[in-house]
Amino acid sequence: MNTLANKKKLGSLQKAIISTLIMFMLSALSQSLYSQEIDYPEEFAAPIPLMEEILGDFHFPISSDSALAQAFFDQGMQMMYAFAKLESARSFREAQIADPNCAICFWGEAWSWGSYLNGAMTTAESPRALAALNKALALIDNASDKEVDLIRSLQSRYTENYDPATRRIQDQAYADTMADLARKYPDDLNIATLYADALFLLEERRGYRRLEDPNVIRLHGVLESVLERDITHPGACHLYVHATESTPTPELAAPCAELLGTSIPGASHINHMPSHTWNEMGLWEKAVRANTIAWHSDQKSAIGRGVAIYPTHNLTMLYYAAAMGGASASSIQAAKDLAKLNGNSAMHAMSLVRFGRYEEALELDNEPAGDVNRSMYSFSQGYSALKQGDTARARDTLDELLDLTETTTARFRFHDGKNIIGALAGILEGQLEWDAGNLEGAAEAFRRATRYYDSLNYDEPEPLPFSPRHWLGAAYIALGAYDSALVEYELDMDDHPNNVWSLHGAATALEYLGRDTTEVNRALQSAMEFADVWLLDSRL
Repeated sequence: MNTLANKKKLGSLQKAIISTLIMFMLSALSQSLYSQEIDYPEEFAAPIPLMEEILGDFHFPISSDSALAQAFFDQGMQMMYAFAKLESARSFREAQIADPNCAICFWGEAWSWGSYLNGAMTTAESPRALAALNKALALIDNASDKEVDLIRSLQSRYTENYDPATRRIQDQAYADTMADLARKYPDDLNIATLYADALFLLEERRGYRRLEDPNVIRLHGVLESVLERDITHPGACHLYVHATESTPTPELAAPCAELLGTSIPGASHINHMPSHTWNEMGLWEKAVRANTIAWHSDQKSAIGRGVAIYPTHNLTMLYYAAAMGGASASSIQAAKDLAKLNGNSAMHAMSLVRFGRYEEALELDNEPAGDVNRSMYSFSQGYSALKQGDTARARDTLDELLDLTETTTARFRFHDGKNIIGALAGILEGQLEWDAGNLEGAAEAFRRATRYYDSLNYDEPEPLPFSPRHWLGAAYIALGAYDSALVEYELDMDDHPNNVWSLHGAATALEYLGRDTTEVNRALQSAMEFADVWLLDSRL
C-alpha cells in the first residue's frame, strides 16, 4: 500500500512539474511574441544589475516572497523618483523575472512608462505601459488589497489609442483615482506622493506659481503632509522642490533639500535637485556643490557607480550658479565640459566674457548652430573684440544681433529667442556707447536690454549667466545717479539673491549716497569668500 501511494504521489508530482514547465514555456513564448509586437529600447536586451552602491535606504514593501524581487522593486521606485525612466522600467523588469507572479512588479513597470513631470508619455511608451498593466491585471489575485487598488488605478490612465495631445483626459481621471486612494490609505506616504505626482501633471510645467492658487495650495498640502512625516522621502522632496522653486517662497523646500541630494547617492538628478532651491535662495556655493556631485555621478555611470540623468542640465546649472557666485574656475570648466558633451560652445564663450577672459574668448573657433546659441557666441566675440580695442568688429556684431532680434523666430528652451538676443544686443550697444563717452546713450541701451531680459520666462537655470542690470547699475553710478543704481541692484537681488555682482554694486551705490553699508558689506564679504575674482564694478 505504501509503495502504491508513493507511486501515486510521484505521478502527481511529475504531472505538476510537467504542467508547470508547459505553462512556463507558453508564458515565455507569449512574452516573446508580445515583445516582438511592442518596441522596447535596445537596453532591455541586457539585464540591469542591482546597484546597491547607487541606491539609498528607501523601501516600498511588496507582497512577494522573493528578496531579489523586492530589491529590484525598491530600485525601480528610486530610479523613477529620480526621473531615470529607463533604469526604472528595467529594474521593474528584473523584479518580474525574480518573481513572475508578482503583480505589483508589473504595475511598477507600467507606472514607469507613464507621463511624469518632465515629459508626457510618448506613443512608443504607451503600448509598453498598457502591456505591463495587462500583465499586472492578469496576476491580480496574487496582490494585496492595496496593490490591487494601485494596479486598477492605472486603468483610468492607459488606453489603447493613446494621443499625447488629449492626455489631459486620462491624467485627470488618474488624479481623481489617486485622490480616492490617498483618502483610503492616509498613512501610506508613497500613495500620497503618487497622488501629488498625478496632480502635478495637471499643472503647467513652467512659469511662476501663485501661492494663493487653489491648485498650488492643494499640491503643496499633499507634499507637505508627506514631508511632515518623513522629510527624507526622495519622491516627495523632489516634487516639492519643483513645486516651490517658482513661487515667492522657494525656501519652504530648504529643510528637505538639505537631505535630498544624498537620498539616492548615485542618481545624478537627485544629487542636483537641491540646487533648484539653492539658486532661488542665492546660496550659490551650495548650488555649485550639488551640481558638482551630480556631474561626478554622471561620469561614474561609465563604470557602473552612478546613473547619468540629464548631464547637460547638471553642467548648465553648475556653470550658471558659479557665474552668479563669482566662481570663475567652476563656471568656465563646467561650460567647457558642456561644450565637449553636446558640441555647443555658446556657454563656454559666455562664461569667458562673464569673467573678463577676452583673449581666450577670441581664441574660440567653434561657432555653434542655431540663432540663439550663435548669438551668444557672436556677442561674446564682439564684446571681447571691443575690450581688446577692435570697435569695428564689435559694431559689425551689434548690427547682426540687432537685425536678428527683429527677424528671429527661434525658441531657446521656453523662451522667445528675440528676448535673449535683444538683451545681449543691448549690453553690447551700451558698452560701445560707454566706450565712446556717451554714458546717457549707454544707460538707454542697457535699459532696453533690461526690458528684453525681464520678458524672459521663469527657467532653471536662466539662459544668461548675468543680468543686464549689472551693466545698467554701473552706468548709473558713472552718471552719479546713485539712487537709480541702487534700485537696479536691489531689483536684481530680488531675482538673484546674494549674487556678488549686485552686492558689489549696491555697496558702491550706498557708499556714494553716504548711507550705512554695514549689512551689504557683510553680505558681500560672505559671498566673496566663495568667489575667486575681484571686482572693479558690477560688470567685472
